Amino acid sequence: MTLLRDGELAHAFDNASRTYDLLTRLNPGYRTDLLRSARRLRLPDEGAGLHLLDLGCGTGSSTRALLRAAPRARITAVDASAGMLARARAKAWPDRVSFLHLPAEEVAAHHGPFDAVFAAYLFRNVTDPDKVLAAVKGLLRPGGRLAVHEYSLSGAARHRAVWTAVCRGFVVPAGTLGGDRALYHHLWRSVLAFDQAPAFADRIERAGFSGVRIAPVAGWQTGIVHTFLARNGSTGAASPEVAR
Repeated sequence: MTLLRDGELAHAFDNASRTYDLLTRLNPGYRTDLLRSARRLRLPDEGAGLHLLDLGCGTGSSTRALLRAAPRARITAVDASAGMLARARAKAWPDRVSFLHLPAEEVAAHHGPFDAVFAAYLFRNVTDPDKVLAAVKGLLRPGGRLAVHEYSLSGAARHRAVWTAVCRGFVVPAGTLGGDRALYHHLWRSVLAFDQAPAFADRIERAGFSGVRIAPVAGWQTGIVHTFLARNGSTGAASPEVAR
């Protein structure tokens, strides 16, 4: 199966937006893991005076995690799917949270700079991850922080097997019941096709970020979902290390 890309993928997310929150609520740890990744940015003073970007905000779960991690920050949340964005906007938010309908690749041309960027479940869905990483680097202030929360397999055969079993047994059947089989089949296959965690960390480092770290999540998604942490700068960059 060919993976969904660009406008075709945005359209699939538009269609799935009505049931997306329900399905993610059935995933144990989904929101807890997003919050843990957002907190790993370690933003000072609850984000006071900072401007943060939630890149690929979907229906707003990642935005909510970022707001909880930095309740005093100003947050701009961006997504390419009008349907997902409409669901996010319909929720209750403080005035310092705003939403924009833009593809990730186009944000740099219109907005910034930001003190930190949070990108959840974004990079395996873009056609050119290197182009988006370059755009993110251009959006960040010097020393600005990046946290990527992403399905990126460890490389161990057991983690690939668990992911395939969960998708075949639950994710794709549940998505099919909602009329969105193509999107959830894309989810399954896109994870298998995407960089494994060490390779994605290398990709971030090649983009010019420093201090790249890989942090696992807990529960059944250990070895399947990781947080990738980095800074916008070139001082002291070393081989990726694992964060605890």
